[in-house]
Order: sequence, then C-alpha cells, then structure tokens
Amino acid sequence: MKLLVIGRTGQVATALRSAVPHGVDCRFLGRDELDLARPQDVAACITDGDHDAVVNLAAYTAVDRAQDEAKTASLVNCVSVGAMADACRAMAIPLVHLSTDYVFAGGGTAAHRPDDPTGPLGVYGETKLAGELRIRQSGARHAILRTSWVFSATGANFPTTMLRLGAERSSLNVVADQIGGPTPASALAGAVVTIARDLIGGHPGGTYHLSGTPDVSWADFARAIFRTAGLDCAVRDIATSDYPTTAARPRNSRLDCSATVRDFAIPRPDWQAALTELVSRKESAT
Repeated sequence: MKLLVIGRTGQVATALRSAVPHGVDCRFLGRDELDLARPQDVAACITDGDHDAVVNLAAYTAVDRAQDEAKTASLVNCVSVGAMADACRAMAIPLVHLSTDYVFAGGGTAAHRPDDPTGPLGVYGETKLAGELRIRQSGARHAILRTSWVFSATGANFPTTMLRLGAERSSLNVVADQIGGPTPASALAGAVVTIARDLIGGHPGGTYHLSGTPDVSWADFARAIFRTAGLDCAVRDIATSDYPTTAARPRNSRLDCSATVRDFAIPRPDWQAALTELVSRKESAT
C-alpha cells in the first residue's frame, strides 16, 4: 500500500514516520515541498504521483492566531483541502483527512456523534468545518476523522508544557470546566493507516471520531501528568472565564467513537498508558 501523506513535522505525521507499518510505503510531504497556503500547488502533488490513497495530517492549528489570520487559515484548512479532494476524485483514490472537535460548539455533557449539529466558536473551527464540507462536496471517497487534545513526546502540547511548568512551579491554575479525551498521536497514526487500507479495499468511508479514554478535564489531566512524572506541583481548578483566550474553546469536547470501533475495529486509546510512555521517554532523554 502506497500512501501520500500531507504533513511531515506535526505530531501525528512524526508518530507515523517513526513507526510506518510493515507493507506500507509512505511518502511524506512537508512545507518545504508543499505550501498549503498555495492551493494551486496541491493538485499537482497528487495527480503526478503513484499512490493508493492520500492522508492529510497537515492543518493551520494556531487557534488564537487564526482569529487574525482568517485568510491563511482558510487557504490551508479549506481551500487546499478542497483541492486535495478534487484531485483524489480525479485519480479515483480515497482521502483520509484529520479534523477536530472544534467543529462543535461544545454544549451539554453528552459525547458528540459524527452526525450531530456543528457550531464552531472561532475561525479555526469554522475553517476546519469548511474543509470537511469541501471534501463531502467533491465526490471523492473519503474518511474524515475528528479528534481532540492530541499529545505526544514531541512538539508543543499540553503534557509537554505541564511537565516543563510543573518542574518550575509549586502550583498551577488549570481550567476544570472543559472536558475531552486526550488522544495519543501514535494512536491516530495507526488509525489513519487502518482507515486508508479499508478505504482502498472498498469501504465507503464517512465521518468518524477518535479520542482517548477516559474523558477528563484539563485540570485532572494536569494532575495525572504530575502524578505520573512524580512532580510536586499542586493544581488549582479554575473556570474557563478565569482564563480568557482570543478564541473561545468548546467546553464539551467529548467524542462518541462507537462508529469507528464498529466500522474499523479501532478502539479508543488509553491516554494514561500513553502518558506513562511519554514521561518515561522524557526521563530517559535527560
């Protein structure tokens, strides 16, 4: 199986590069080869190659900065994604696309199902949702995989930030009224390969969710990080209103992943086990 992977240095792309499954040939395109802010270049990268499916792991993910850079966010998250889908349709190959819980408004306490009404709170979520719509409208066979709270041992993410701050401070204020499923990048890397293989085999695709289990607040996630790392840093619960950000965050990021389990036999990953591995890797590197 030959996959063209859009993205090279993001968390999920890095996880996939470090553990490409046997029998899978991945070609990774980084920003130096494909600038998604130039949608006119996207189609050529797909139509000129020899691959069985395209996996898009790249996105404009600066949630707050997107409020001021809406045009760039739209080019990357929507227009270029539409160009990918159109090219895949022309090549008769499937597209696997990584999306986000930010397409939802985040109300209530129930886990969001893939077919639930959307309602993004900011430009980032709006552009990611627009990209999803472009994929569906293209007619390409596809799978859109929404996820939340991605983390790994590489890059800037919540656990790596907490490990750094927890080693420097005796206490931290952390938001306690936003709930979601922290998701290991390695689990997503494995999932997109499985989904791509099934799409190539004839699976009709659709929109799916995958997030880690159990669901937790940012504050309790921070406590688990400090406990796992043996850091003596107290966590004080605060409300979202006590930590203002340029772009609003969904308070409920719970995702119903049952369709992913049913259709692809991909279980929700255990973020606690992944966190233990992350901390161990960090400790062994120092």
